[in-house]
Amino acid sequence: MLKQKEQTASLIEAVIMDWAGTSVDFGSTAPIRGFQALFRKRGIEITEAETRKPMGCEKREHISQLLQMPRIQRAWLQRYGQHATVDDLDELYREFVPLQIYAISESSQLVPGLLSLLAWAEQKSIKIGANTGYSETMVVGLLESAAKQGYQPQSNVCATQVTKGRPYPYMCMTNAMQLGVMKLARCVKIDDTAPGIEEGLNAGMWTIAVAVSGNEVGLNLSQWQQLDLQTQQKLRGQAELKLQRAGAHYVVDSIADVIPCLVDIESRIAEGGKP
Repeated sequence: MLKQKEQTASLIEAVIMDWAGTSVDFGSTAPIRGFQALFRKRGIEITEAETRKPMGCEKREHISQLLQMPRIQRAWLQRYGQHATVDDLDELYREFVPLQIYAISESSQLVPGLLSLLAWAEQKSIKIGANTGYSETMVVGLLESAAKQGYQPQSNVCATQVTKGRPYPYMCMTNAMQLGVMKLARCVKIDDTAPGIEEGLNAGMWTIAVAVSGNEVGLNLSQWQQLDLQTQQKLRGQAELKLQRAGAHYVVDSIADVIPCLVDIESRIAEGGKP
């Protein structure tokens, strides 16, 4: 009789990953296109740097923060003769949803290395969760596309499903409850933004930041690969510094580099370490 291949259970109970810039959409480009298209429809051009600044927030809150930026505020006042109101914000968000869904549909490719991580986690009996600043409506197509590529998280939580999004810990905590986690200190949050790292820390979890594939560098894979090594190192260093300042326990280039971090976290837990 053949023996079944034994699985070695990990001391890590769950890994919870962000979507854009972390597990899909190298460079986190879909939100940028969505927000820029939204404001362009209103006759206001916003820069990529402005658009990326609130990244990680729930998307209605993201629009609100954009409207509060002094330059955008002045541009709105000049065009409409008054500051944006709550009604304007509500209308902008309604207009944004279909624009964002379309942008997501064009940028749902898995980040290279994700499937290897999933295979490793399955072998170690680590549960997989996902959360996002996207709304439930926005992620329908994303979930379907990811599943076709081999990624189906056991729990998915959107910012619109909790009372407060990042940096509050509620999405991570909801993931943990849905996954049946016993100890939050044996969970790992992986994210590409400071609010996402703060979310994991506020939930009492280990955190791994991905610097190159995410919002802080903001280039798709092809654009990144075309850069010379000196430029890559400069951009990597700037992104790493910001994510380190957010409190990340580890900072790596992308999801392809996180397994060694998880192995180290296992060792630290075994020695009694906590986040």
